Amino acid sequence: MNYKPPSAKPHVCASPDCGCGLSRRDFLRLSALTAAGVASPLLAAGDALAQTQRGDDVPVKIGYLPITDATPLLVAHARKLFEAEGLRTEAPRLFRSWAQIVEAFVAGQVNVIHLLSPSTLWVRYGTRFPAKVVAWNHVNGSALTVAPSVNNVADLGGRIVAVPFWYSIHNILLQQVLRAGGLTPVTRPRDSSIGAREVNLVVLPPAEMVSALASGSIAGFIVADPFNAAAENAGIGKILRFSGDVWKDHACCVTFLAERDIVERPEWAQRVTNAIVKAQLWVRGNQLDTAKLLSSAGAGRYTPHSVPVLAKVLAATDYVAYENAGVVKNKGWHQRRIDFQPYPFPSYTEALVRALRETRVEGDAKFLEKLDPRFVAGDLVDDRFVRKAIDAVGGGAVFGLPADFRRKETIVV
Repeated sequence: MNYKPPSAKPHVCASPDCGCGLSRRDFLRLSALTAAGVASPLLAAGDALAQTQRGDDVPVKIGYLPITDATPLLVAHARKLFEAEGLRTEAPRLFRSWAQIVEAFVAGQVNVIHLLSPSTLWVRYGTRFPAKVVAWNHVNGSALTVAPSVNNVADLGGRIVAVPFWYSIHNILLQQVLRAGGLTPVTRPRDSSIGAREVNLVVLPPAEMVSALASGSIAGFIVADPFNAAAENAGIGKILRFSGDVWKDHACCVTFLAERDIVERPEWAQRVTNAIVKAQLWVRGNQLDTAKLLSSAGAGRYTPHSVPVLAKVLAATDYVAYENAGVVKNKGWHQRRIDFQPYPFPSYTEALVRALRETRVEGDAKFLEKLDPRFVAGDLVDDRFVRKAIDAVGGGAVFGLPADFRRKETIVV
C-alpha cells in the first residue's frame, strides 16, 4: 500500500457536469475542440508556429503520458535516434491526461504524440482536425486490474470501474468483457444507484487509478501498463484479464502526426518514423535496459515509475504464471505482456471502427455512424513512411510481421 501516484489527490466523479472523471477544465477544453469556432484559433496558432519553422528544420516536440505506450518515442529521444536522422529535438513534455495532450497537439505545442487508437478517429472525424496515424507504438500492454476481493467479472456488478478515456481500446474491450459476463455497462452520476447487474464506468487519468483503487472509490480499472504492474507490486490490485488476451496483438497507442507536417515536410515525417521504428527494434532486444532508461532512476527521468514496476511489464517473456492462475484464457496465442511492432494493419482499423460503434461513449458520437471502415483504414492511416522505415531495418521479418503486411483480427472475449 505504499504506492504514491505522481499526481495530486484522486478525482473520481461520474457526474455529467465534470466529464465523468476528467477535471471540469479538461472536459470543457475537450468539448470545445468539437466546435469550429474554438478549434479554429488553436489550429491557426499551430499553423502560425509551423510557418516560422520551414522545411525539415522543425524540431521534434514529443508529447506523452507516463505509460509504456510512449516507449518508442522516449527511447528514440534518449538514444538520440532522431538526431541520427538529422533532426533537432526538444525535451519531451509529460502530460497528465489525454485531454491535455490532444489540446497541445492541436495547438502545435507538440508535434509527435502517442495517442489511443480510437481517439485518432475522434480527433480526425469528430473534431475534424487533420492528422494521421503513421505507425503503431506497440501491441497489447494493457489490463483490467481489480481489487483483491474481485475474483471474476460477475463480482464487478453494482460497482464502479475506471477507463482512461471514452475513445480507448480499454473502454471497447472492457464493455465487451462485461457484456460477455452478463453485465451492462452504464455511465451515471456517482451518487446514482447502480443495479446488481450493472457496472458504472468513469473516466480517470491513468496516474490516479492506483490510488483510487486503494481508497476503494473504484472496484477496478483498465489501462495501459505500468499502472497495472504498480497495483500488483504494491498489493493493491490484481489482474483479472489482459487486453491482449481478448484482442490478439491489438494496437493501443499509435504515433500521430498533423497532416500539415506530413504534406509540407514529408522527409521530416519519414525521419521521425525511421527513428521510432529503430527504437522499437532496439526495445525488442533490450527490455531490461528499456525499463532502466524510462524509470525515475534513469538519466532522463521520463516516468515516475521504478525499475521493478517497468521491468514487470517490459521484461516479461510469457504469461505462464497468469495462465496457471487462470487469468489468461487464450493460452495458444503465445504473446508478451507488451510487444513492439510498428506496422498499422488495415484490418485492425476496420475492426476498430465497427467495435467503436457498439461501444458506449459519452458526448456526441454521431460521426461514427457515417464512417465506412474500409475508407477509414485508408484515410486515417498513412503507411508510406513506416513501410520504408521497416524495409530499412531488414524488413517485416525482424518484427515477426507477415511478408504481405496483412492479417486477420482475432477477438475472443
